[in-house]
Amino acid sequence: MTTRRTRLITGLTVGVLALGLGACSSGGDDEGDGGTTADSTALDGKRVGAMEDFGVGDTFVATEPIELSLMYRDHPNYPIKEDWLFFTALEEKNKVSFETILAPLSDWEQRRSLLIGAGDAPSIIPVTYPGQEAPFVASGAILPVSDYVDLMPHFQAKVEEWELEPYLDQLRQEDGKYYLLPGLLEAPRPDYTIGIRTDVFEAAGAETEPETWEDLAESFADVKAANPSQYPFSDRWSNPTSLGALLNVAAPSFGTIGGWGYSSGVQWDPDAEEFVYAGATDEYRDMVEYFHGLVEDGLMDPESLTQEDAAAEQKLISGQSSAISTNRQEMLRHRKTLEEQGVTGARFEKIRVPSGPAGDLTAGTRLESGIMLSSSVAEEETFVATLQLIDWLYYSDEGLEFAKWGVEGETFEKADDGTRTLASDITYLGLNPGAPKQLNVDYGFNNGVFLLAQGSTTDLVYSMLDEEELAWQEEMATKEPVAVAPPYPLDEIEREQVSLYQTALTDFVEANTLQFILGDRPLSEWDAYVTELEGMNLTPFMDAVNGAHQRYAEANG
Repeated sequence: MTTRRTRLITGLTVGVLALGLGACSSGGDDEGDGGTTADSTALDGKRVGAMEDFGVGDTFVATEPIELSLMYRDHPNYPIKEDWLFFTALEEKNKVSFETILAPLSDWEQRRSLLIGAGDAPSIIPVTYPGQEAPFVASGAILPVSDYVDLMPHFQAKVEEWELEPYLDQLRQEDGKYYLLPGLLEAPRPDYTIGIRTDVFEAAGAETEPETWEDLAESFADVKAANPSQYPFSDRWSNPTSLGALLNVAAPSFGTIGGWGYSSGVQWDPDAEEFVYAGATDEYRDMVEYFHGLVEDGLMDPESLTQEDAAAEQKLISGQSSAISTNRQEMLRHRKTLEEQGVTGARFEKIRVPSGPAGDLTAGTRLESGIMLSSSVAEEETFVATLQLIDWLYYSDEGLEFAKWGVEGETFEKADDGTRTLASDITYLGLNPGAPKQLNVDYGFNNGVFLLAQGSTTDLVYSMLDEEELAWQEEMATKEPVAVAPPYPLDEIEREQVSLYQTALTDFVEANTLQFILGDRPLSEWDAYVTELEGMNLTPFMDAVNGAHQRYAEANG
């Protein structure tokens, strides 16, 4: 058995950082498509360990043992162990081992940038979200993977079957190529919403399943009437972005973007067939006005926009509030805390995200955290085998099941109807509570380094959900998805200038969003606010974005 090797990234100095992203790894060039193709001639000498015939449904097994270099994000909740079943099974069955270069979660993004900038990054760089690869493209440090996806049959099959090409187009850079292999989802996988103390709502005669945001406001009003000293809604996740989760969840139904999803502030208008700046639109104003109304009417705690998460959570547990933004994991945690605190009859549940003025919409993406490859990997003798292993592990049904559930007969059993059951001595996310071992901590499965999108297929994504969460997911699946925006890849000079504009504009929008919602700035000054935005280079910012979109459309059809 090959010995797995692990290195901890240490000793990276300011001098390395000074190399920045201008450092260039081998493999990049300046000629259009780069002249890199996956034909047999270009791949001569790069097929060590690769299977001669590898197609959809095939298990990747290296023709000889190979070791691949991998940058590993070490999570404090499940620190890496070299004897994990994940590693030993992959080595025994697939003849693959890793030299893992460790970087702690707390320093992951900085370490990744330093290694790539210095030209020292390993071949495989996972846990990279769409857009995070863009700063490394110009230097030639990362591989244009779109040139090689013909070597990845499972990836191609899922993209075609799930009609994901428009999402991949969003990843394309100015040269028409994409440099990230994203995690793929068969369908959107929502998680965040508002959680309510159902028992409190029922006692007040309030609707517990509001269909619209206005219905939710009426429910809050009923709770307020029954509990005059209480703010029905006191929210969290406001640091560093006020109401980051709430506005992100609410925005699609108001026809805009907000909170964690605000990003650059750029939003596609399908009717006008151009990009607009969300923070200056009537739709964004409507969303701000709604939440200002909640604050003004005493239905939402004004401290929601600034308080620490712990303060909001304590208000929920102590009964000072009855609603808070949540997700499945947080819902389970709060239920446990309520039980431990002896709150008799407490019931805390997620509601279906309400519909709004723009309709019953959701903006859930179908691309998740993915993989960058160092450009130098294209010169390695195991290049083809590396792509085949990635294709099997991250994109085949078999590899996805392995990464999520583990080894059949050891960590789980599978019935004839496809139902999977975790081994009785293993626990994970509420399954088999009290079992002595954990699927991720003790075995290395369900690890974000090797499982990019919770299993990708709807079957696997749902496979560990309880009936309550499954029902919520099915309800959310009836929402209409927001149209996918086309790409607008900026060149290097544009990206630098636009970044400066974007930062100032975003900061201004966030500050004024807080002021408008709290009432510190009256909504009667909205037009003045938009004029102020225009004075902060909004026009050249949007001209650059729409110009890049037009340029890409003309070049790529």
